[in-house]
Amino acid sequence: MKETALALALSILCFMMAVIWGGPLIRIFRHFKIGKLIRVEGPESHITKMGTPTMGGLMFIVPVVLLTILFNFASFMGKEVTNKSVLLLIAVMLSFAILGVIDDWEGIRGPRKGLGMRARTKFLIQTILALIIAFLLKNVFIAPELFWPGVNMIVSLGYFYIPLAAFIIVAASNAINFTDGLDGLAGLIAATAFTAYGSIAFLQNQVEIGRFCFTVVGALFGFLWFNVHPAELFMGDTGSLSLGATLATVSLMTGRWWLLPIIIIIPVSEVVSVMLQVAYFRMTKGKRLFKMAPIHHHFELLGWSETQVVQRFWLVSLLCAMLGIALALV
Repeated sequence: MKETALALALSILCFMMAVIWGGPLIRIFRHFKIGKLIRVEGPESHITKMGTPTMGGLMFIVPVVLLTILFNFASFMGKEVTNKSVLLLIAVMLSFAILGVIDDWEGIRGPRKGLGMRARTKFLIQTILALIIAFLLKNVFIAPELFWPGVNMIVSLGYFYIPLAAFIIVAASNAINFTDGLDGLAGLIAATAFTAYGSIAFLQNQVEIGRFCFTVVGALFGFLWFNVHPAELFMGDTGSLSLGATLATVSLMTGRWWLLPIIIIIPVSEVVSVMLQVAYFRMTKGKRLFKMAPIHHHFELLGWSETQVVQRFWLVSLLCAMLGIALALV
């Protein structure tokens, strides 16, 4: 009970930190004209978002990193507050955030203005980072490789674990990135997913991971204060790549990574819709399966308002997160 209370207190504190420094951060971005460039081929309703400050992932990453480091300093001083493995989560969050910052900056001021980093280059860096993280999880932090329903023991995956873990990290990172296309969508879904995995971590007595997850949730709520429709700030790749990779790492640390596709069903659907769209376009030599991909744009073009898409997608995400927690109890 005390651990849950502390996690909720950290969540509220992180929310307040994000909200307090959110306004000044937005003014800084506007002053330096760090604004989003909208694709011409996107929905016409998105043209009004041109110039909205991006790289807003910094708004929730900074409070999470500061609070976690402060708690770890407390443990270094002799008071055991958190596990050192949480530092790996901070390292994952920061490394993918730096990649996202470079990608966002390339798209704003770089030679590939409006496009960002080349997809192959970004994918290669993601893969290298993911392999390093997977190696550390297996050989340094000794994360449980797999908890399977009905089996009261850790299932070993052997050498297959490292490529599998790396794939999960890269896939989740890109999935959240694809989802970040509507005001509040990626933030709401990520907050729901971190809540689910935070609850699973507490059920497994991994209180440090659970506490970290709820800290992220509080920071995301602070970000959503400015990101809900009409958004004053976008998270950009700075936030989306970081959130996806960190969430995947949390799922691997709990050994319940097989629940991730269920808990983040909407981001998975976004990725699948893009893959199907590309495959169908090539097979039919120019025809489209969806009006536009990722699939949230398809529903917009069907006549749903942006708010309707976000709310309905979030409801589906919430139900799947509840299902994921239920399956973790089996």
